[in-house]
Amino acid sequence: MTSIVTGSVADRGRATYDLGATAIFASKSDPRFHYCLYVPPAVGEGAQVDLLVAVHGTGRTSFLGFRDAFAEFGRWNDCAILCPVFPMGVLGDDARSGYKYMIEGDIRYDQVLLAIVEEVVAKYRQDWTRFAMFGFSGGGHFTHRFAILHPDRLWAASIGAPGSVTLLDPTRDWWVGIRDLPEKFGITFDAAALAKVPVQMIVGDADLETWEITHAQDSTHWMSGANDAGQTRPERLRTLCRSFEEAGVRVRFDLLPGVAHERDAVLDPVKDFLAQALKERRNASR
Repeated sequence: MTSIVTGSVADRGRATYDLGATAIFASKSDPRFHYCLYVPPAVGEGAQVDLLVAVHGTGRTSFLGFRDAFAEFGRWNDCAILCPVFPMGVLGDDARSGYKYMIEGDIRYDQVLLAIVEEVVAKYRQDWTRFAMFGFSGGGHFTHRFAILHPDRLWAASIGAPGSVTLLDPTRDWWVGIRDLPEKFGITFDAAALAKVPVQMIVGDADLETWEITHAQDSTHWMSGANDAGQTRPERLRTLCRSFEEAGVRVRFDLLPGVAHERDAVLDPVKDFLAQALKERRNASR
């Protein structure tokens, strides 16, 4: 593990850049990708805390908003907040959405995230073998697909308003289904592990615009069945909910009245869900 150097100058630097609302860091495993955190005071006192990974949407700017919006939650629930940044056009092609589908060229975004987690585990001397994940819009894409691939790494997953969904359909290939997970990812879907993860799915009932989520046949991520889960985000998330429930997953489905595609409007019920999941997790470990 990386040691945290002691001494007045080092302690001051650590307090300024590594605790509370941190600086933005490049990933040591792949410096194309970055992250920041909120680290609660308990970590500075040597305590063990839990971890929430909050994943940005297509605009990427929400990563700082998530860090700051969850800071109070993290402080009072002894939970660090990790916000990764997956830049647009990382392959030099201006592509917006590669991270949402977990694989882009030779990049495996699930592995990028896990490498960042291991980096902060070493830095803060924490046991973050399992963590929670929340994502909205593009982050909702990432969160539910990460849960499908790595349910054993999660103690909760909150999936906010993804534009497209991967169903637990063994008759269709990724990303519409999961038939070819072993060939594409070297992973066999573990329904029993996913069923142990508390899941929230959340979307506004006025989140009805389809211009960005309808897959045209000449689009990058087009494949047969790309639009079959529904026309709007609420319809597609309902379809995902049914797919997860049929696999034995306990899903809390929140349809928020009068809410459009508004990230900040979902945060309070997301925090409620995560606080309850955290309480259950800690009670079970006693």
